[in-house]
Amino acid sequence: PLRRPAKLVALSHDALQLLDLSTYAVLGNDHFLDVAAGSELVFGSQPSAQRYGGHQFGSWSGQLGDGRAHLLGEYVNRHGERWEVQLKGSGRTPYSRRGDGRAVLRSSVREFLASEAMHHLGLPTSRAVSLVVSGDAIMRDQFYDGHPQAESAGVVMRLASSWLRFGSLELMHVNREFELLKTTVDFAIKQYFPSLLHSADMYVDFFSAVLRSTAQMVAHWQAIGFAHGVCNTDNFSLLSITIDYGPFGFLDTFDPGFVPNTSDDEGLYQFQRQSEAAQFNLHKLWIALGTVFNDSRRPYAQLKKFDEIFEERYIALMREKLGLLGRENGDRMLVTRLLEMMRTTSADYSMTWRELSEASLDELRGDTFAQEMWSLPKVAEHDAWPAWLEQYAQRLQRQMMSYGDSDQQRRERMTSVNPRYILRNYLAEKAIQQASRGDYSEVKQLHRVLQNPYQTQALAEQAGYASPPPGWSRHLRVSCSS
Repeated sequence: PLRRPAKLVALSHDALQLLDLSTYAVLGNDHFLDVAAGSELVFGSQPSAQRYGGHQFGSWSGQLGDGRAHLLGEYVNRHGERWEVQLKGSGRTPYSRRGDGRAVLRSSVREFLASEAMHHLGLPTSRAVSLVVSGDAIMRDQFYDGHPQAESAGVVMRLASSWLRFGSLELMHVNREFELLKTTVDFAIKQYFPSLLHSADMYVDFFSAVLRSTAQMVAHWQAIGFAHGVCNTDNFSLLSITIDYGPFGFLDTFDPGFVPNTSDDEGLYQFQRQSEAAQFNLHKLWIALGTVFNDSRRPYAQLKKFDEIFEERYIALMREKLGLLGRENGDRMLVTRLLEMMRTTSADYSMTWRELSEASLDELRGDTFAQEMWSLPKVAEHDAWPAWLEQYAQRLQRQMMSYGDSDQQRRERMTSVNPRYILRNYLAEKAIQQASRGDYSEVKQLHRVLQNPYQTQALAEQAGYASPPPGWSRHLRVSCSS
C-alpha cells in the first residue's frame, strides 16, 4: 500500500455507474478510497496481474506483463455487463521486474482524462473510474536523460470488458504453451464473441473479427486526429478498444508525421503510420494463433483485407465529418485535398473541421468567417481553396436535391461529429502542473468539459479550450516514463 495518506481527487460519474455506484455513495467513503488506492480489498477479491509479451517498436521484447497493475476482479452490473476492474499504479506484481510498481501523478492524470475523453468522443476505449494521489516520492527519469526526479504517486481505477492483449497470446505461442493458448482463445470466444461458437471455422472467424474491429478502431483514431504513441502488440486489445494511455497526443496543427512520443526516435508510430503498425501487430497475432488454425492460409488471406476494411471505415467517418450523405466517387478526393490544404497552411486539424461545421454555405462562399474563427480562414488562403469549395458546394447541392437535405441539417450533423474541445497536450500539461501544486480544479474542469466535446460550453470558451494553442505547446515533450 501507499505509505502516505491517499486523496481522491477525481471521479467519473459515468464510469462509476458501470459499477452500479454513484458519486454520492463514494465521496467521503473511506472504504472506497482505500480500495481505489490499493490499500484495501473488496470482499471476495483475489487480485491478479496478467502475463503477456510484446513486440515493442518492431522487436520481440519477451515476457512483460502487468508490472504495476492489479486486476481486482470482474464485476457484472445490473445490465448484465461484465467489467474487469483494475488498479494502475497500485504497487509491485510478479511482473514488475526491477520496477517499483508505481505510476506518477502526471501519467495518472493523463490516463484518467484521456480514457474518459475518448469515450465521450465516441471511440472504443477503456474507462477510468477514479484518480487517487499520494505524497509518496516516486523517482522517475522522465526523458531518460540521466536526471531522475521525485514525483508524487497516482493510482487510477480503470475498467475494460477484458484486458487481454495481442501479446497475451504471443507469449503463449513463443513459450510453446499451446494448450493454454487454445484454452485462452476458447474462453475469449465464449465470453466476448459468442456469435462465433457455432461457426464452421471458429478460430479463423475469431481472427477475422479481431482484424475487422482493429482496422475500424485505428480508422477512428485517424479520423478524430488521435495518435496513440506506443502501438506495440502488448498495447493492442483483443477486443479492439483503446488501452494504455501513455505518450499519446491529439493533433494540433495537421501534421501526418506527428510523433507524440519522444521515445519513438524513428517515428515508427507517427500519426500516418498507425494503420501500418496495426497490420504488423495483426500479422504477429496470426502467427500466435497458428496452432489453433486448421489451415493458416485462409486467415492469412484475411490480412490482405485490412486496407479495404480500414479505408471503408475511414472514408465513412470522413464523409460524416464533411456532412455528406450517400456515396460519390469524388468523396475521397474532397477529403484528400482538404487535408493537403490543412497541411500546407499549418491549419489546426480539429478546429478546421469544427469551423467548417459551424459556417453556413453562404459564409463559406463569401469568405465571411465569424470573427472567432482562427483555423479555417488559414485554409481559405490556399490557392486551391476556391476550386475545392466549389466542388464541395456542388456535392452538397446534389444531396439537397436527392435527400431533401438543408444547409442547417448539414451543419447540425457536422457539429455532432467534429469536436470543439479535445484533450490537447498543453491542456493536460496545465492540469498536471496545477495538480503537482495540490490544485486539482483544472483536472476536474477539463474532465467536466470533455464529457460534452461536441457542445459549445461557456465555461470552456472562457477558459480558452477552443482557442489557438499557445506557442510553448509546440515544445511539449511526453515519453513512456510514467
